[in-house]
Amino acid sequence: MNRVRKRNLLIVIILILFFGSYARHRFVVKGIDIVGRLQNKQLNEISGIAASGIFKDIYYIHNDSDDTSRVFSISPEGKLKNTIYFKGDATIKLGVKDCEDIAVGIGPAAGKSYIYMGDIGDNNAVRKYITIYRIEEQPAWAKDSLIKAASVPLHLKYPDGPKDAETLMLDPIEKLLYIVSKRGDTVGVYTTPLKYKPNDTVVLTKRCKLFFEGIKPLKWITAGDISRDGQQILIKNYEKVYYWRRIGKEPIWQTVQRKPAELPYQPEKQGEAIGFTLDGTGYYTTSEGVFAPIYYYKSP
Repeated sequence: MNRVRKRNLLIVIILILFFGSYARHRFVVKGIDIVGRLQNKQLNEISGIAASGIFKDIYYIHNDSDDTSRVFSISPEGKLKNTIYFKGDATIKLGVKDCEDIAVGIGPAAGKSYIYMGDIGDNNAVRKYITIYRIEEQPAWAKDSLIKAASVPLHLKYPDGPKDAETLMLDPIEKLLYIVSKRGDTVGVYTTPLKYKPNDTVVLTKRCKLFFEGIKPLKWITAGDISRDGQQILIKNYEKVYYWRRIGKEPIWQTVQRKPAELPYQPEKQGEAIGFTLDGTGYYTTSEGVFAPIYYYKSP
């Protein structure tokens, strides 16, 4: 069999496994309820979800590549509340290249809550740097459906060359941002301090590698979150959700090197978003696609 036929056969096998797994869980797994659906056609390529730090039952979501520099706020049922536009990179047509995850938490001012938008996608691993935008949450947002917000960018480089990534997490205890790479047999875990100056360019610190069992691309890491109190960690791929509980104040990168628990999960068509509730008692997942379902799960 020549190389082209082998490649095509491999692609077919991967597609069969992916859609077979999706169908199996879609029609066999019971007891998992859809709590809502994304209710606006603009919300068609959702890649991240995170709970607001100041608004009750409000979650921030965003599209990935081919969208502009904006964040949507929704109810748990998927109703669009407002759209928050932020200033991205003026040298890029849409302001951002590929926003793949979002985190919400502490920042430079005590008592404030901030959104961290991760423009960290890099399918071909060619970007000279990736960018995270910090946006301060404002109580006044509750009054408007369309918002223009200031943003503070942080540019990041990997110490071992460009990577594709879809996971951005915030650790409030050590005051670090975490990025987990997506592809490969193992993935890298990287950190950078929450404290930075506007337009700083910083080299990420590589903390460890993680190995997850499974078949590529189903095992590729697509999302993650750390609970608001810093005690619980979620990382997911297309098939599974992994869970850890922190011991004391140990670094998260040490926590995730222990064997994780596997939590119930309804595999989605292209599930790339997971986020804890504000109190950490549960978490939501959703996926790409118009009117995609929203799932809720209780934390262990």
